Amino acid sequence: MLAKLVPLFIIVPLVELALLIQIGKWLGVWETIGLCIVTGILGAFLVQVEGLRIWAKLQAELIQQKMPANQLIDGVLILIGGLLLLTPGIITDFIGFTLLLPFTRPLYRNYLKKKFERRMRGVGYVYHQSQRKQAEVKVVEKIED
Repeated sequence: MLAKLVPLFIIVPLVELALLIQIGKWLGVWETIGLCIVTGILGAFLVQVEGLRIWAKLQAELIQQKMPANQLIDGVLILIGGLLLLTPGIITDFIGFTLLLPFTRPLYRNYLKKKFERRMRGVGYVYHQSQRKQAEVKVVEKIED
């Protein structure tokens, strides 16, 4: 897992920097800086609005004594989206906005749920397999003359 994250933390900032330089050449330096500031402000606003909306849904689910799985996942996705929007860059802003928008967030949520379910099925299989092996053990008594 860590081996996958290290290149991500090296490659993504380099690509972001190259994109910002190109956009700076095309739009201008101040316009590019302004774009980064505007996306940060808009992202903070969206985090607040979507966070409050998800919090209300989460409370409603808890009052009805239901497990608020979707709301918990959405809360994490909103947090990640907000963090991505605070980092300057076009790619991170795009991913951050898609995590914050209520009509694109379910794509990420469903992907994560399926991945988690697959992983849990694998754990369950190993667990049941180890139980079966324990059940096959035979006790043999040694009889002495």
